[in-house]
Amino acid sequence: MKWLKTRKQRWLVPVYMIFYVISFSLLERHVTADFHLITSPLDKYIPFCELFVVPYYLWFFYITAVLVYFIFYNESVREYNQLIFSLGIGMTLFLFISLVYPNGLNLRPAEFPRDNFFTGWVGSLYRTDTPTNVFPSIHVYNSVVACIAVRRCESLRKRRGIQISSFVLSVLIILSTVFLKQHSVSDVISAFVLNFVVYAVIYRPDWLFSRSKKKIADAEREMPVN
Repeated sequence: MKWLKTRKQRWLVPVYMIFYVISFSLLERHVTADFHLITSPLDKYIPFCELFVVPYYLWFFYITAVLVYFIFYNESVREYNQLIFSLGIGMTLFLFISLVYPNGLNLRPAEFPRDNFFTGWVGSLYRTDTPTNVFPSIHVYNSVVACIAVRRCESLRKRRGIQISSFVLSVLIILSTVFLKQHSVSDVISAFVLNFVVYAVIYRPDWLFSRSKKKIADAEREMPVN
């Protein structure tokens, strides 16, 4: 895989996005009524707050901005590969989970507690985005991936304003998913679990495999000698 290490394969991003959009659109048509209901006991304690529609939509600009920077401005091929493969692995696993485990929500309010510009915006969101294929939350997963990429980027490490902005926006986006009733707490937790696994594979393979080798060595030492 030397070709991946020597230069950025920029074509991977648009090609994968075409694949993802087509696959997700097919899933949206396939998963309509017969699905597993995702819920958490904590969901009922989280109030609906329409103001979170702002960071929810900022997610699209956030992920796009991070991708544009790593594709065209950040010179590190390794950091670029870590970002796109973290995104690609997680989003592909999300598609697979949605296919074998059709899922959806029943959390959206029957009517909004207030009538204002933001609730109107949320209404538009509800009409265009079905409450299905939510587990794990891609809004949460991609936000964490982007935040990690920015945090670990050598050229951005000392840009304190960018680091703080990235972290705060990621937190607000994650909160927006539950305060808009777009996702259950279960979706958020599952996204973090997926983030942990993919992070270990992409960013810390030495730690991951050294732990596995240690367990194997310990098991071999405990085996009885004939």
